[in-house]
Formats: sequence, structure tokens, C-alpha cells
Amino acid sequence: MIEGRFGHEDELFFEIELITPDDLELPVDAMLDTGFSGWLAIENQDLEGLDWIYVKQERMRTAKGEFIFELYAGKVRIDGQEFDIPVHVRDGVPEILIGRQWLKTRRLIVDMPLGILTLGAN
Repeated sequence: MIEGRFGHEDELFFEIELITPDDLELPVDAMLDTGFSGWLAIENQDLEGLDWIYVKQERMRTAKGEFIFELYAGKVRIDGQEFDIPVHVRDGVPEILIGRQWLKTRRLIVDMPLGILTLGAN
């Protein structure tokens, strides 16, 4: 189980590690976006240096409309476990985002009055 933190506007942030093919681990704060149906979305410039493999383009609906994303094969570590996941990449992604796919295998606990935010295995 990982503990998260609340942002200034009550965003939900969790620290995850982005992993390069040569096993360099880059810790980042990722915002949980339940409106994003994928696993991970990042800005084009955040992709630099990760050396993840390009897969294809994919059209995806977002809160701001429909956009074309570049899809990459990425690797992340969440809660001590490594995952090979598809990563959606494009210009204009405001934060590193983790999407609701994680909620299919992880339990989200949010108790704002008590300041509790966790994401852990079911």
C-alpha cells in the first residue's frame, strides 16, 4: 500500500517510479485522474530519456475533447511492484497521470477529513 498526498486543490497524488530499459528508476508524483481510462499519461517532454518503445497512435476521448496520443510500452513501479503498461503520450498533458485502470487491481481509500489517501492491493 502506498500513501498519497492531497494537492492544493484536493488532487490525489501518489509517488511512483518510471523505469527505463536499463533499470534506471525515476521517482515522480503522479496525479490520479479517474476521468482518464488508461494506465499512465505523460507529456511528450517527460518521455525524453526514458527510451520506451513506440507502439502506435491511438485516438482517445478526454475531458477536453478527442485527441490522438502516441502509445509507448512503459514500465513503472507502484507499491513495490513492477508493471509493463501502455503509456499515452502527447503535448499538453498537465501532470503525469495515473488512470482508473489501476482501480481494477488496487483499492483506493480517500478520507479527506482525516487526511488519509492510500492506494494498495485488493
